[in-house]
Order: sequence, then structure tokens, then C-alpha cells
Amino acid sequence: MLDLSWVWAGPYTGLQLAHLGAEVIKVESTLRPDINRRIPPFAEGRPGLDRGGSFNQWNQNKRSLALDLGHPKARRVVLDLAHKSDVAIENFSAGVLEKMGLAYRQLSERNPRLVMVSLSGFGQTGPISRNVAYGATVMAIGGLTALTGYRNQAPRSAGLSYPDPNSALHSVFAILAALWRRDRTGQGEYIDCSLLEAMVAVMPEALMAEEMRGEQPPRDGNRDPVLSPYGVFHCAGEDDWISICVRDEEEWRNLCAAMGAPELAIDPRFATAIQRKRNEDALEEIVTAWTRKFDFLQLEKRLQQAGVAAAAVQSARDVAADEHLEARGFFARLNHPEVGVYTHAGTPWHFSATPVSVRTPAPQLGEATEYVVKEVLGYSDAEYRQLAAEGLFK
Repeated sequence: MLDLSWVWAGPYTGLQLAHLGAEVIKVESTLRPDINRRIPPFAEGRPGLDRGGSFNQWNQNKRSLALDLGHPKARRVVLDLAHKSDVAIENFSAGVLEKMGLAYRQLSERNPRLVMVSLSGFGQTGPISRNVAYGATVMAIGGLTALTGYRNQAPRSAGLSYPDPNSALHSVFAILAALWRRDRTGQGEYIDCSLLEAMVAVMPEALMAEEMRGEQPPRDGNRDPVLSPYGVFHCAGEDDWISICVRDEEEWRNLCAAMGAPELAIDPRFATAIQRKRNEDALEEIVTAWTRKFDFLQLEKRLQQAGVAAAAVQSARDVAADEHLEARGFFARLNHPEVGVYTHAGTPWHFSATPVSVRTPAPQLGEATEYVVKEVLGYSDAEYRQLAAEGLFK
């Protein structure tokens, strides 16, 4: 797989396919390093192109080819890689690869069986396709920001660039479907994935509310439009919280019993789902007054044992020590040559007959350059040395 991507959406696409067994060759350069190589968190707090935590997370199981794409001879190397590849990924702004002579049209001339995906903010066509996009702008244009926040307050950023990983998973599914088709027809495929459209596709409730009732769904914190109590409640710690979701009358009675307040179950303000929703402010005050007495992790177990859907709101540190994820073998702890052993997220699925795992840590920049040029592409040692002397592999 030829990986011309950087930051998140493209690398996350390649990561999933690398976990599935693809040999992903990431093309990058010291002259324009991946942003995630340059931003914290860094191992031991010391910056370095091979020390970035987010880069080392999203680029496991890959190889790195150092290649200056601005060099006049770089195009030949990329075309040769495309010729050898089943899949190509890129997430430059729309039109950038076309200007470089490396768009799907040129790559597919060398390899008609190539499946290629372009991930961009707004797709390759349309009136705003050439606009530069970041996760926050895509969330705003797509309506997610308008849905995020608390009652009677301004919209808020969701805090995470949801369009990036979401569009990546859309792309992975499309790539696998295209490969399935390619194996039966011999034809490659070009996939134009828009972060905006992939994100909007997972906001059906809000779209349907507007389309069917002409209503802009209100911002309402963590509340559900129908269920109550439903939300995140403060526990004993300064910033410790627990999520509680009561879905039916049985769970409501279970919660009342766990709180030691069976009288709440027959309180006319809360006796039915409709009444609980109408009196939600008062109900949340009662529940919060109770949850504030408990450690959030202990309360999680207590409520689950009582038959209430509840989960502690965990920090990244808490998740990294989660006993369930540990027991499932989710974490990857491989020895990275620059930073040593750190805990990383592994594969979120297991197959019954196919081994899926994190086999190698993220690559050091350019660590596989000689291997790719000589072993994969078949360049002679003399040719490799000449191109290196000309500054191509930077």
C-alpha cells in the first residue's frame, strides 16, 4: 500500500489496513514532516520526530520511505510504487496531487488495478472543494458544533476531530469493497471521501428532526431527548463523573433500590418515563446529591451489579489501566527503537481464523528507505546511492 497521507484521517485509514496485514509504505520527508511527528505528547517530554505519541499510535505496523516530493525525480519513485501497490491513500487538499502529476489518473495509467482513496474536507468536486479543512471547521459546517453544548449556552467544539477517524473508517470499508470488486473484475477504483459527508452521515437524528419537523434540535448537554435520568453525574472526586442511563421502568426501580430510595419509584413526579422527563431538573439534583457521596469507580460496579446501565467517565490514564481492555489483549506494548516501550491502543477487533495484531511499532522517519527502493522497487545499489547523493531521500 502506497500511503501519501499525513496527520490523522489518512494515517488512520492506513493503520486499519496495516492491522489487517497490508504492507503499508508511508511516504514522508524530513523537509515536511507529518504534523503528528511534531506535536506533543512526546516520550519523556522531549521533542523529536520519532518521539511523538500520536504519530507512534496512528502509524503502527507501517514502513517509512523518506522522499522529497519536491525533487524532480520523486514522481518516478511514486509512480513505481503505485505500479507495485494494490492501494494508494492520500489526504492532501483537493487538487494538490493533480498539480504534482500524481493524481489517480496518472497512477492508474501505471497500474489499472490500483484502488485509490482521496480523503479531503469537502471532496474533490463542488463549490467549496478547494477550501482548506480542519476537523473543527468540518464539524462547524456539518452542523455537529451546533448540536454540541449545554442548554441556553453557545455552541461548543466537540473537543475531538470526529470527522477524521470517522471518514477513515468509511474509507477502509470502501477500499475493502473495491478490492473485492477488483478481484472479480480486474478493474481498479477511485474513491473520493469527503470528511464533511462522512460526518453528516452519522448525524441522522438531527437531520431527520429538521427535515421532517422543521426543528433545530436543541443543545442539551448529555441528556437524551426521551430518557431520564440519562447523563453524566458528579461523583466524590473533584473531576470524577459517572454516566447513568435508565432505559425502562425496571432499570428505574433498580436505580431507586441502589440509591436506597424506593419511594422515588412511586413519587408522582417520577412514576413514569414521561413524568421523569418533565421533572428532569429536579430528578438530576436528587441523583447528583447521591452520586457525590461515592468514588466513581466503586459506584460503577455497584450500579452495574444492581442492573443499572452505568459507566465511570475515565481519563486516558484510567483507560490505559482498564482491566477489561487488558484482559482482552487490547493494548500493544512494543519496543520502539527511539522511545522504548509505551502503552498503545491495539486492534479493536479479533478474528476467529485470521491473526490480527500490532506486529511492529511506528517507524522511524525514513527507516525503510533503502529496503523500499532496492527490495520493493528493484533499483540497483548504484542507482540508489546516486539518487541519495542527489538529495532525493530526505
